[in-house]
Amino acid sequence: MSEKRKALALLIAAEVLTMSLWFVSAAVLPQMRAEADIAPAWQAALSAAVQAGFVLGALGSAALGLADRFDPRRVLAAGALAGAAANAGLIWAPPGGALAVGLRLATGAALAAVYPVGMKIAVGWGERDRGLLVGLLVGGLTLGSAAPHLLAGAGAWRETVALASALAAAGAALGLATRLGPHHAQAARFDPHALRLAWSDRRIRAAFLGYLGHMWELYAMWAWIGAALAASFAARMAPEAAGEAARLAAFCAIAAGALGCAPAGWLADRIGKARLAAGAMVMSGACALAAAGAFGGPAWLLGAIATLWGVAVIADSAQFSALIADFAPPAAAGSLMTLQTALGFALTVPTVQLTPLAAAALGWPATLALMAAGPALGVAALTPLLRRR
Repeated sequence: MSEKRKALALLIAAEVLTMSLWFVSAAVLPQMRAEADIAPAWQAALSAAVQAGFVLGALGSAALGLADRFDPRRVLAAGALAGAAANAGLIWAPPGGALAVGLRLATGAALAAVYPVGMKIAVGWGERDRGLLVGLLVGGLTLGSAAPHLLAGAGAWRETVALASALAAAGAALGLATRLGPHHAQAARFDPHALRLAWSDRRIRAAFLGYLGHMWELYAMWAWIGAALAASFAARMAPEAAGEAARLAAFCAIAAGALGCAPAGWLADRIGKARLAAGAMVMSGACALAAAGAFGGPAWLLGAIATLWGVAVIADSAQFSALIADFAPPAAAGSLMTLQTALGFALTVPTVQLTPLAAAALGWPATLALMAAGPALGVAALTPLLRRR
């Protein structure tokens, strides 16, 4: 195995294992509710805390230039270990209390040192194939994000939490074993003025705005597709069977995205990253509308639409970061990618919070249809780049 393939394999494995921390609380929430009387407000806060923590951590990382000033492998490993420790604290934190929310906030902050920093390592291994390199990494993130829905069926919720923390600790070790590529650039001193390129450079600005349209939809879909499927399936089967089927279908929908990331990245390097991202958002928006139309219908039909949606909704994600790596100075690319990620995840805090409220007020079909607004705005933002990349 070449050094490049070996390094990428280790990096992707580290991402899969560590990012399993992200949706642990959402996956075990039904079991928590069975154990304790939990207020709806606390459930919403628990879901949003990881996103909020990630935003705070990513903004701090971007402002300090951590990905560009220090060995990114050590930054990644430290983030993975900190996330594992914070997540493990849920085992002793009473469900429904402030401590659990604080621990999820800390977990999100720690993961800000994992995903964006992993992209910095990935782009250091190539220039012409960056779409594929970052696509592989995002595939790992996607698979890791889906994992808790599968882990939750392995036993009691505390066992699931402990298992996810153990996987993240193993991810830290794999991150340290990863080698840096020949195109890795490190800044002796980070210039915070480089972050202004996010607005002053038209190309980078377009990539940032396109990413915001993408993120409008992505985490709302990932966080609540299980609930939407359960509500739809319940119209045609018993509640318990609907819940089990929805859990499996949600895992398949999110995990399917991991399979599409690498082919999407390979294609992006050939037809252009912006073109691939725009095409994926068109397909993703169409799937959101199709899911709204199929709600309450045959479970197999909505499950198939959700799976296709899961592929399309993440296929473009890597290309926004790859565009930043193409357009930004090498020594500032890591911090600009981190800032991009921070702003995108900041948008997910209200979208994840508002999705169940919208479903309660408008119904799931209308809520699913509203998710298509993000991809539409994202395509519009990318228009200036469609003739370039």
